[in-house]
Amino acid sequence: MNLYLMRHGIALAANDPSVAIDADRPLSPKGIKRTRKIAKGMRRLSLSFDVLLTSPLVRARQTADLVAAALGAEACLEEIAGLSPESTVEVLLLGLIPYQDRGDLLLVGHEPLLSNTLAHLLAGKPSRNALNMEFKKGGLCRIEIDGLPPPGPGKLHWLLTPKQLRCIADSR
Repeated sequence: MNLYLMRHGIALAANDPSVAIDADRPLSPKGIKRTRKIAKGMRRLSLSFDVLLTSPLVRARQTADLVAAALGAEACLEEIAGLSPESTVEVLLLGLIPYQDRGDLLLVGHEPLLSNTLAHLLAGKPSRNALNMEFKKGGLCRIEIDGLPPPGPGKLHWLLTPKQLRCIADSR
């Protein structure tokens, strides 16, 4: 199974007066523009997903919506609470068990949950980001695991920054 971990795009500032609660904080105009280009880069890489799972927070949902639209995968998009910022790696992995028969899953979420999840999957045991990883907004990685819950360490195939994905979008 391939898990693709993606951090949401650039959102409005946490102290923006137009947003009453953090869960409702949307992507900024710059974030929308860059996320569209990142999604185009993902399309150029010929990525496809059996299911796209997103945090219910607005900025993550918007990111997932833009990616799904670029890939023609709107019907594959679902929200799961395990991708919320206050979730834990253990809760997230338990929430993925219903999807274990799928080959390629895109998870759109937040830091530090995504980097903690990546560290856990690579170390093969609970780990509080022992690898000191951090996803940039719009960053994406692919990790291969042997099942859910993972019986052992996963294999990192690649980790792309948002700038690399935007450059891929502009290539050819």
